[in-house]
Amino acid sequence: MRKKIKWLRFLIVLCLAPSIHAQQDAQYTQYMYNTVSVNPGYAGSRGHLSIAALYRNQWLGLDGAPETQTLNVHTPLGYRGVGLGISVVNDKIGPTSETYFDVDFSYTIQTSFDGKLSFGLKASAHMLDIRYSELDEFEIDPQLQAQQDIRNKFSPNIGAGVYYHTDRFYAGASVPRLLETTHFDQASVSTAKERINWYMITGYVWDINPFLKFKPTVLGKMVQGAPLQVDLSANFMLNEKFVGGIAYRWDAAFSGLVGFRLSDEIFLGLAYDREITDLGAATFNDGSFEVIFRYDFIKNLGNLKSPRFF
Repeated sequence: MRKKIKWLRFLIVLCLAPSIHAQQDAQYTQYMYNTVSVNPGYAGSRGHLSIAALYRNQWLGLDGAPETQTLNVHTPLGYRGVGLGISVVNDKIGPTSETYFDVDFSYTIQTSFDGKLSFGLKASAHMLDIRYSELDEFEIDPQLQAQQDIRNKFSPNIGAGVYYHTDRFYAGASVPRLLETTHFDQASVSTAKERINWYMITGYVWDINPFLKFKPTVLGKMVQGAPLQVDLSANFMLNEKFVGGIAYRWDAAFSGLVGFRLSDEIFLGLAYDREITDLGAATFNDGSFEVIFRYDFIKNLGNLKSPRFF
């Protein structure tokens, strides 16, 4: 129990201590199915209305560990290359809760017979809650305990991204939040200072045979004050229905991924992460779990060679 409290104290200090200057965006293992959350240029790129909901519970067994819920909707508008999306991301860790309300806009141009390049903009409204009143039972800096709870602290932000894709390849670069914001500063205690997160994503789909596809993907994330994060994954799709694969987060975790196309419109994906850090070795840490559900409103399958693998 003492070790469990020690790790929880570490998480709280990570969120609130004045010496911590970097805060990263919510983390996803199944980023390849949730691209619009990090790159507004992806909005509308699936060619039809698409809805996705994702839930992530990190470090199972540790009270106050990160928990994320995401809901996004995006669609093309007419035939003029315009895409529009709306996202809600709720991220909790210890006594802090953050909610983002995002609106994504994209404009796509045809660069070749099957190549498309999209430019995206993201407008965000950020709401922050910090419940200092919940810190009494832990040995936390009294200066933090003395702070008043923060309720629905509002901060606006903007972001941008570019996204290129064909029916087999995709690559993108983005900065979802361009403004660096200190959401609260009192008595030299800085809380939830939001730094710029830079993302790069790419992937390619190979047909191994008529029944099996292979798709490796890479996601890189850079933020000042934190190590470079690189996620590598390799997924296989069998008979356009079943997806299985593995992933590696550099120096952090290994993951297993499975997915099921329940129909042409419905996709269900599951992922499980196992940490390879000291936290992963803790007896109370049962790993991280993630589930995603996506529904595509496909009206006409005649123009599609096969269901999109990204």
